[in-house]
Amino acid sequence: MSSITSPSPVTWHFPLGRPHTGVPIGNALQGLLIWGDSSLHITVARAGFWDHRTPQEVPTGTTFTKVREALDADNRETLGALFSKRPDNGVFPQQFSGGRMVITFAEGLRPLDATLDLETAVVSVRIGRHEDDTEAHYLQVRQASSAEISWIDIDPTLLDQARFELIPAYDLVRDNAMAALGIDPPTAWDSAGGIGGGFVQTLPEDEPLALGWSLEGNRILLATALAGDVRKKVCECLSGFDSESAETARKAYWSQLWKNSARVSLPDAVVQQQFDLGIYKQAGLIRSGTPAATLQGPFMEDTSIPAWSNDYHFNINVQLVYGAAMATGQAEEMRPMWDMLRGWLPSMRELGERFYGIPGAMILPHSVDDRGQNIGGMWSGTIDQACIAWMGQMAWQYYQFTADEEVLREVALPLLEGAFLGYMAMLEETTDSGGNRKFSLPVSVSPEFGGANPSECWGRDASFQLAALHGTVRDLQAAAIALDLPCDPRWADVAAHLPPYSLAEANTGSYGWIGQPAQRIALWEGKDLPESHRHHSHLASIFPFCSIDPFAPEHQKIVARSLSRWNTLGAGNWTGWCVPWASMLCSRCGLPDAALSWLWLLARNFTNEGHATLHNADGAGVFAWDDGSLAWPDHRKGEDFLFYEIMQMDASMGAVSGTLEMMVSFRNNAIHIADRLPKGWRDLSFERIRTAGGFVVSGTFRHGQIDELTVECTCGGELRLVHSLGAAWTLDGVDHTETLLLLQTQAGMTYRLQRSWSAVAE
Repeated sequence: MSSITSPSPVTWHFPLGRPHTGVPIGNALQGLLIWGDSSLHITVARAGFWDHRTPQEVPTGTTFTKVREALDADNRETLGALFSKRPDNGVFPQQFSGGRMVITFAEGLRPLDATLDLETAVVSVRIGRHEDDTEAHYLQVRQASSAEISWIDIDPTLLDQARFELIPAYDLVRDNAMAALGIDPPTAWDSAGGIGGGFVQTLPEDEPLALGWSLEGNRILLATALAGDVRKKVCECLSGFDSESAETARKAYWSQLWKNSARVSLPDAVVQQQFDLGIYKQAGLIRSGTPAATLQGPFMEDTSIPAWSNDYHFNINVQLVYGAAMATGQAEEMRPMWDMLRGWLPSMRELGERFYGIPGAMILPHSVDDRGQNIGGMWSGTIDQACIAWMGQMAWQYYQFTADEEVLREVALPLLEGAFLGYMAMLEETTDSGGNRKFSLPVSVSPEFGGANPSECWGRDASFQLAALHGTVRDLQAAAIALDLPCDPRWADVAAHLPPYSLAEANTGSYGWIGQPAQRIALWEGKDLPESHRHHSHLASIFPFCSIDPFAPEHQKIVARSLSRWNTLGAGNWTGWCVPWASMLCSRCGLPDAALSWLWLLARNFTNEGHATLHNADGAGVFAWDDGSLAWPDHRKGEDFLFYEIMQMDASMGAVSGTLEMMVSFRNNAIHIADRLPKGWRDLSFERIRTAGGFVVSGTFRHGQIDELTVECTCGGELRLVHSLGAAWTLDGVDHTETLLLLQTQAGMTYRLQRSWSAVAE
């Protein structure tokens, strides 16, 4: 099987007028964004610089029973009193950026373009004159693999008349927002005996941040530090910088990353770049020994306070951020998330037991800071029990990929049990139309549908919650077996008597005669999807919870009608992160052309000129969540535009997952290789895609069909592989005809499967 070539470099063209159009460099701790126009700007941020004041905690007397009573009575005043409101003064937990280094060159010289070598993570910026391309000077930007320091090597000829300025984010954020929050201005210092300096940004109740720089010869150093004597830390980092050892460690990190990571070679330049750049960004977002990744990670703008506090959104965004890590071979880098959740278990249990009145129940609000403190304060997000169920599923999947029993026992099992017990407090037993016993969720939500409006945002048996609960009991049963623990009989009872989703009846011509009643998946009981909506939550039984087989006879027509309704309403109200989710849903339903189309749409409409994925569309006229340029044609020229450009890493990581899903997926306890590719895709290959069971899969497609597979076994155990090699194929040279390969494997073994083209031709 041929080796996939190195990733191609990516180019940025100046002017780049906003931080998130810039070239990103990050190590999940320190993040740089390289942008500018007549001058070169380098925005510097440090993950974890939190102001933790005024979380929106759930009041002590608030219980599920009281919430249900208020909803049943449609008493908005009572419901509002049960949950804390966000303060009007804007003081709530949020992260801040650090500052900006501005380099201005001799008159007429400016940055022209920048090239990122993905393989080595080196950024080369070409400096010259627009009117004379023959004059070119270069500077290169590198970053340490784990330390909070980056360095810029500048062509010595550029130093003549060059000016350097370090500006705190405090002085850059619009509307003096940090001052309005009661934050004091930073304290600056100048370098003693050299060129450089820095500042310390303090917070009212939290640890300070320092950002410093120095110029040594033709090299600029940029260092950050958080907590403690930060000025001393930064100064020691700058003065003690060992470029040789830092460069050796940096090269080793990136070499090992590309050697181990899942790779693809696609007949599509757009998706190929999206995937390769996604792998690079993942390495800047998720690493062991750093803060768990948030919506933006360390890539924070200095022009405003990051949207949604750059927090943890657990109703899909965090799951998208981390979703690709296991398949790409970066599972070990997920440990900061498991460590953080492990530390939150007592507070999640305390809140769950108080709210539900059941020992062991847990709650994970949909929007929290790095201490697990509630930020959003939205009651419907607080009772979204799928937030904790989904993270429990991810922790279980981590065990499936890594066989890490510690995470299974200390994180996955407690999360799954806490989610289940919360659901048990919400469940009631009833009967269906045929008089059969049935479990039901009388109060349930579908994420962000209807906001927090009590007349629009909840109903009985939300399909999202039903899917999450089915996934929870499935994973609990498997986890108990893996740990040799007894199974709670309630798990099987719920699995047997809980509907897979709710249904809506509609007279439709979609997959049926006009006027003929047709059932499709509903938001909740009797609530058909009424509009285009960014959360595809009602389809969660297909993905991510995979609680049904969309091809099973009892589901297939219902799924087809549901997708038809989804398509009919369209994507007009979608946002960037939900587009790769749509791609994965389509792949799970055997729709490769649709899956590819959504990835193209992400690249074209929700990615800016700096290759950054956005929440709002990068332009108006196609999507309702846009950049405001339709309402205000001159909008892009002013600072107000910054409010609309919201970069989030979830879409980048989702695109990586979506690309892999088109080729390899794990469902129904088996590895599935795609039986067909998008039209026009003929020959491609993939390497080192990890799957549950500790298997590493590589393969090639020829003439649009899978031609060869290798499966490496890291753990051993049973391999269940739906290989799509057709009716005649070989396993290590031995002829086979079965479509599902069942094989007892041994750790360290590699198995080779090949299509028998000649047998098919005969």
